[in-house]
Amino acid sequence: MLATLLTRKLAPRFAAMAVGAFALASLAGAPFARAERIKDIATIGGVRSNQLVGYGLVVGLNGTGDQTTMAPFTMQSIQNLLLKFGVTIPPNTNPMVNNVAAVTVTADLPPFVKPGQTIDVTVGSIGDAQSLRGGVLLMTSLRGADGQVYAVAQGSVLVSGFGVSGKDGSKIILNVPSSGRIPNGATVERTVPMHFDADPHLVLNLDTPDFTTAAHVSAAINKLLGNGTAEALDAVSIRVTAPTDPNQRIAYVSEIEGIDVDPGVAPARVIINSRTGTVVISSEVRVMAAAVAHGSLSVTITEREDVSQPTALSQGGQTIVTPRSSIDVKQADAHMFVFRAGVNLDEIVRAVNQVGAAPGDLVAILEALQQAGALHAQLIVI
Repeated sequence: MLATLLTRKLAPRFAAMAVGAFALASLAGAPFARAERIKDIATIGGVRSNQLVGYGLVVGLNGTGDQTTMAPFTMQSIQNLLLKFGVTIPPNTNPMVNNVAAVTVTADLPPFVKPGQTIDVTVGSIGDAQSLRGGVLLMTSLRGADGQVYAVAQGSVLVSGFGVSGKDGSKIILNVPSSGRIPNGATVERTVPMHFDADPHLVLNLDTPDFTTAAHVSAAINKLLGNGTAEALDAVSIRVTAPTDPNQRIAYVSEIEGIDVDPGVAPARVIINSRTGTVVISSEVRVMAAAVAHGSLSVTITEREDVSQPTALSQGGQTIVTPRSSIDVKQADAHMFVFRAGVNLDEIVRAVNQVGAAPGDLVAILEALQQAGALHAQLIVI
C-alpha cells in the first residue's frame, strides 16, 4: 500500500524542522494495486519456528566479566563445571571470575530443520559483565518449552559494541557490548514433529488480517484448482483441500504459493511515533470540509548579571552584582487553510507544505481534525 513517511522532530521536545519530506512523499501520486504472491502474504498453519533458551558461561574475557561479589551464580556455575572435570575447589576459596560471564543463550529453531544442521544463537549477559568481546561460549544445552534439549551451542562470541572506561569513572559505550551473536553456533540435536501431511486440509494464515484479502486468496485458488478447493474461514485463515501424499503435497503447496493475488486495501490510518517524530499517513486517508488556523507562540527568557565596580577614589566602595532578566515574546503568523470534502493524501501534504508547518504542527492539526470529526482515519500514537 502507498504510504507517506514523514520523519522529523516533534516540538517542543524535538527541534522544529522544515517539512521538506512532505513534498517528496507527495510525488507518489494516486494509490495503485499490485499483485502479491500468496507466499509473500500468508504462511502455512502449523509450519512455524520454535524458541530455544539455555544458560551457559562465556570465558576468555579480558577482565570484563562478572564481579565476584555481584554474581554468586557465576561462581557456583564455575564450581559445578570444574567438578565435572574432577577439579575440586577448596572451601572458603573465593576465585576471581573477572574473565567469566554468566549468559543466557537464545535461538530460533526453524521448521523442518534436521539433526546436524546449524543455527545462529544470541548470547546475553545476565550478570554485571561489562563486555563479552573476545569471549568463548562453553558447551550449552538449548531447551524448548517442553524442557527437551533440541540443540547444543558453543563458539566465539561476536560483539558489535565496545566499552572504554577511565580511572575517574568516565566511560564511553558504543552499542551494547554485553550481548553478541554466534553465527551457526548451535548444532541441532532433535527435530520438532511436524504433522504437515497428516490432515487432508492445510490452512493458510494471512500475515495481516483482512476480509477482502482472504476472499481474494480463496477465489484465486478456486480459479486455478477448481471450485470448492479453498474456503475462507475468517479474516486470517483460508482452508485448502490438499493431497495427503507427501510428494504431491509439496508440489501442491509450491503451486499455491506462486499464485498472484490482489490484496485488499489497508484501512485508512495515521501512525504517529511520539518519540521519534515519525508520521505515516496511508493513501486512503480522507478529510471532510474543514478550515484550519494554526500558529505558535515563542517565549524566550534571558538571564544576565551586571557588575558595578567602585571608582578608584571612592572610600569603602563595594562591587555589586545586579541580576537582569529580559523576556522576548514572539507570535508567529497564524496560517489558515481550508480542506474541501474528500481531500486525499496528496492534497493534505501540499496544504501543510504551503503554510510551512513542522511535523509537530502536523500532529496537532491531525488531532484537531479527528476531534472535529473531519478526519476519516484511525489516529494511532505509538
